[in-house]
Amino acid sequence: MGRFGAGQGIRRVEDARFLTGTGRYTDDIVLPGQVHGVVVRSPYAHGILTGVDTDDARAMPGVLGVFTAADLEAAGLGPIPIEMAVKNRDGSPMGAPERPTLARDRVRYAGEPVAFVVAETVHAARDAAEAVMLDVEPLDAVPDITAALAEGAPVLHPEVAPGNILFDWEMGDPAATEAAFAGAARVVTLDLVNSRLSPTFMEPRGAIGHFDTATDRYELYTGSQGSHNLRETLAKAVFHLPEERFRVVCPDVGGGFGTRLFVMSEHVLVLFAAKALGRPVKWIAERTEGFASDLHARDHRTRAELALDDTGRFLALRVDIRANMGAFCSQFGAFIPTSAGAAMSVGVYTIGTATVRSRGVMTNTVGTDAYRGAGRPEAAYMLERLIDVAAAETGVARDAIRRRNFIPPEALPYTSALGHVYDSGDFAAILDRAMAKADWAAGFEARRAVRAAAGRLRGIGLSYYVEACGGGRNFSEPATVQVAADGTVTVLIGTQSTGQGHETAYAQMAAAALGVPVETIRVRQGDTDEVKTGKGTGGSRSIPSGGASVVAAAATLIRRAKAVAAHLLEADGPDAIDHDPDTGLFRRPGSNRVLHLAEIAEAAKDPANRPPDLADQPGLVATEAYVSTHFTFPNGCHVCEVEVDPETGTTHIERYTIVDDMGVVLNPRLLEGQIIGGTVQGLSQALMEEIVYDPESGQLVTGTFQDYAVPHAGGIPDFSFEAVEDYPCRTNPLGVKGAGEAGTVGAAPAVINAVVDALAPLGIRHLDMPATPHRVWQAIQAARQETA
Repeated sequence: MGRFGAGQGIRRVEDARFLTGTGRYTDDIVLPGQVHGVVVRSPYAHGILTGVDTDDARAMPGVLGVFTAADLEAAGLGPIPIEMAVKNRDGSPMGAPERPTLARDRVRYAGEPVAFVVAETVHAARDAAEAVMLDVEPLDAVPDITAALAEGAPVLHPEVAPGNILFDWEMGDPAATEAAFAGAARVVTLDLVNSRLSPTFMEPRGAIGHFDTATDRYELYTGSQGSHNLRETLAKAVFHLPEERFRVVCPDVGGGFGTRLFVMSEHVLVLFAAKALGRPVKWIAERTEGFASDLHARDHRTRAELALDDTGRFLALRVDIRANMGAFCSQFGAFIPTSAGAAMSVGVYTIGTATVRSRGVMTNTVGTDAYRGAGRPEAAYMLERLIDVAAAETGVARDAIRRRNFIPPEALPYTSALGHVYDSGDFAAILDRAMAKADWAAGFEARRAVRAAAGRLRGIGLSYYVEACGGGRNFSEPATVQVAADGTVTVLIGTQSTGQGHETAYAQMAAAALGVPVETIRVRQGDTDEVKTGKGTGGSRSIPSGGASVVAAAATLIRRAKAVAAHLLEADGPDAIDHDPDTGLFRRPGSNRVLHLAEIAEAAKDPANRPPDLADQPGLVATEAYVSTHFTFPNGCHVCEVEVDPETGTTHIERYTIVDDMGVVLNPRLLEGQIIGGTVQGLSQALMEEIVYDPESGQLVTGTFQDYAVPHAGGIPDFSFEAVEDYPCRTNPLGVKGAGEAGTVGAAPAVINAVVDALAPLGIRHLDMPATPHRVWQAIQAARQETA
């Protein structure tokens, strides 16, 4: 494959600017005449908003404008829409409460935007924001699922009543599932919590709005995962204007994880204020503001039931999910606990039938939406914890019960009970490899005994995950490859890197196809004026879909280059020209005449040098759009070994082993970075991260990094990671399966399974995330009291 082809671990080309501080993030952008905005947020979790007094704020020095919902409504702006609605079990549409940019008649969570203050300086804007007075009649708050579903609970949206249930959705075969449970030898049941998370990007959210009076166009600069999605939603749904009236530019982005895909109130506010004031307006979130206003994730309460026969084989699965949607349903929010995650509930097992019910519940909290894995981590956590409980209750070893129920490789392609078609893999082989690398069978019990003598509890756990990636059926991410006369190659694509290494990956693929140095390739993303179409980044689909388009566009470009070369070299058509992918040279066989790609690009600028069928092409350029036919299915095994101090409840990860089937590996360096980064997010949820609201007031308790724990380098274990390439994806032309979310999907169940294994001698069967020292210590004390 040459110097840059699949399997080559070239270093990230974008890191030079990141490591030298020359990256360009939203807060680095300063437009001429730029002023600053601050959002006034509700201090109440729930209440009737009877008035917003802005008089004192408007009179303060440096203040240029104070805007409320009335100003936006007078301008005809619409609410922020729900883009992926689902249907209820009975076929009726789900509820659709409007999500205003600024609160109108009621506030529904602490931190909801109520007004927008713009001033010459950010300090003047902050001072004025404190002078805005809100008149609110407080109402009782329901900040969690149980409170929101309780009889007589306050209703957030009358149009969603009764019971604050936004949707009641179901997939699977309920009749077959019930029949299987009725005939089962054993039923295993587990109630579990998937805790609420904050994305905590390295770069806080920000936005700059500009209105160009000369062109009558809006311009938005913001860190996002998809500039085209923002443009479409802002234009069509909020401003009710043609898309061509908007330009969205995404510069470098310091972390996305899914929740940066969506339109937020601040995007609307900076654009509206920029036009109203005739000045560019910048808003940058403070960290505490981010905790209160960034979209959150997870927050499920789940009951899972597994039916087994008398040999330990899985017969059926029944899952009942209650998912916290927050005070408003975010754009993809309803999709996450339904279609996105529920279909993965059966994992890689031969479960004959399954039913998943999911209810979205409205609460007085920030909305939830896609976050690294987007439903698949929740499904994997549920299933892999449930299987461990089944192993304990049946007395079958945890690895053996999985092997007994794995889909065998000879059965692939295999249609799961919930409709996904797995195309390739050998799940037992991956499990065996991971357990061997983790020294499970040979060495763990000895290590456990040694540490037990020192008063420590040692545990080991595993999980086997699978997730759906690649965009799915009929998904496409077009790519354009063009060559300039100086030989530089530009790749234009509508994805958006938020740290994954797209500039390296796409350049590597184009370099391998064209036979040019990777240093000559520039990857352009994020500007809707430059890149005309795009779906954005999400669902680990950039390389499986966008990368396939890059390779296809490069192949088309080579064919066109051959046609031009044939014209210049007086050959009998493009088939008479050879292209050497190692040198990038185009040659007429039997001749010593060769052409470089740059020479062909220079000649192609002149229509006279282009053959008739390329006469309408602007130089040497090609655009292709690979259309996927199926999802791809990365899968793998995580093995975690932990040690618990029973006197403090502290858990330390001693060993962590990952063996993954990612199909063909493009760049092992990029892959390992993605897997380990995702795994750290998963183990962080398992052990420390949790957004907490006060159950009475609905106030955010974990609003700073003093209260919300995130992992530090000292707490991250050394990882043993291996990618097995023996099972390339059969439904993707590159053979790749996707990697961005895989680590997160597999990590949390492996960690909690290990912690529970460590605590099992005390009679502890389950522990909900996060397994903080206090929570573990409480479980130990409770277990000791029961046996006293």
